[in-house]
Amino acid sequence: MNPHFHRYEPRHGHGLAHDPIPAILGPRPIGWISTRSADGRPNVAPYSFFNIFNYRPPIVAFASVGKKDSVRNAEATGEFVYNLATRTLAEQVNLSSLEQSEVNEFALAGLTAAPGMVVAAPRVGESPVAMECRVTQIQQLSALDGRALETWMVFGEVVAVHIDQALLADGVYDTAAAQHILRGGGPADYFEVLPQGLFQMRRPR
Repeated sequence: MNPHFHRYEPRHGHGLAHDPIPAILGPRPIGWISTRSADGRPNVAPYSFFNIFNYRPPIVAFASVGKKDSVRNAEATGEFVYNLATRTLAEQVNLSSLEQSEVNEFALAGLTAAPGMVVAAPRVGESPVAMECRVTQIQQLSALDGRALETWMVFGEVVAVHIDQALLADGVYDTAAAQHILRGGGPADYFEVLPQGLFQMRRPR
């Protein structure tokens, strides 16, 4: 074995100052998820386990460690909205991560709960991109031994999209111009998408 590798089995611990797997599998897009409770209370919270999993129809999903308000609301109403987390909104994204019952995260973070086109769940009015979603499935994850984990994955089909026209150049969405922020590793690391990080590579035919 190569002596320059740190090796471990996760079930026995990693032996490092911080779990390296989230850092290795990063930076990750942030699912800034807004929902509405069955009795009409708005909620918004960031999730770093988020991505797209199908093109047509577009299916996105976020995972919550613990059955938090976003999951309960999505389960009760069948809806959620993905809002783009950007560099200019980073502090509001962070504020909305506070886990306190009976707190309106929109008000706490100074955000506007804007109406959607199709779903009743609000979108973040300040975000330049939002995707309204209807829940297709909610799944509790399980471990190799069949043990149910305290993690829920919520899948949703995108049924309406909002994009600030300033981010569309000749009909192409400009990711760098939007200044996406991504979750990195460690306890507080984030990354920003910048134009100088862009390169292009076509698939072989």
